[in-house]
Amino acid sequence: MPAVVSAVEGAEVVFRLGDAAHAFTGVRLWQELGLPADVLEFKPVDFGWELRLPRPAVHRMEYLFDIADLGMRTDPTNPRVVGGAFGEHSWLPLPGYVEPAWIDVPPVASTLTPLTVDSLVGAVDVQVWAPEGIAPGFELPLLLAHDGPEFAAYAGLTHYAGAMIADGSLPPFRLALIRPTSRNLWYAANPQYAAALTQHVVPAVQARYRSRRPVMMGASLGALAALHAEWHFPNTFSGLFLQSGSFFTLATDPQESKFEYFAEVSGFVEQVLAATVAPSTPPVGLTAGTTEENVHNNRVLAARLAELGFAVRFDETPDMHNFTAWRDVLDPDLTELLRRTWGGADGTGTGRVGGAGA
Repeated sequence: MPAVVSAVEGAEVVFRLGDAAHAFTGVRLWQELGLPADVLEFKPVDFGWELRLPRPAVHRMEYLFDIADLGMRTDPTNPRVVGGAFGEHSWLPLPGYVEPAWIDVPPVASTLTPLTVDSLVGAVDVQVWAPEGIAPGFELPLLLAHDGPEFAAYAGLTHYAGAMIADGSLPPFRLALIRPTSRNLWYAANPQYAAALTQHVVPAVQARYRSRRPVMMGASLGALAALHAEWHFPNTFSGLFLQSGSFFTLATDPQESKFEYFAEVSGFVEQVLAATVAPSTPPVGLTAGTTEENVHNNRVLAARLAELGFAVRFDETPDMHNFTAWRDVLDPDLTELLRRTWGGADGTGTGRVGGAGA
């Protein structure tokens, strides 16, 4: 009898759950790879339940067990668990997967300071991460992140910042973590939020901390909101880092048509796709998972932004729509964008404070 443990076995991924008495009436696999429902039912075997799937074309796989009468559960046979905005998931590494090296780099000492900004959409909560010992009046580059606290908790964004500074990959900089109080409403191509971000949040951070060359990052709807803000308030940001953006159109995303703000989102995306001139053309880095739904609209948008004159670099990664996937490409993709934006016209990073002009 095989060990009752989920594992990658040759060309298959095998999921197992011990239940020799078959107390459960059924087990299904929850996954985000878009696999058909009829292949996700576990089969009863001597030790309990087993499901064999062809190994998918990703480097890691997040999943849950949907156990009849109990609901969604992490895999008790697998100690690998990752947190996220929708709770914990089990995950398995597949051949070729390597975690980022910066995870093991001790970060620089830092501080995290709350800042509440009154705006058109109400109070916007921000946490400003900064290297310890640098006065607020000392000018540093600025990175702002939609879903910032979640990116810090689930994608290690503050650790990334501290590690990149510690090993000299990036110059010292500050990081503003923006909390999404009303996420769908704010991020779904909302003109009021775009005005709040660009006319209230960014100036408030810059008033407290002397800053240069602000770069805006976001994932999913957060990426859409970043592009929407720069499109309507051009030259606010010196660069954009957009991950798995929700750049919905009817052609690429009919499955999203019931989303409550689909008309607003798709209307803005169509405006960008139909434009002949862009209001501004900052450097842009885009990433998306090769097997996630949003990869198609990201390909379309990346091509159009390049045609409009943006300096676009688009990277597809063998993963899905989750914080670990976004974490795993921060270096090199975000690192490269920040070097392009902060390191001068030749795109080289200096590794020193003040390496580029204001």
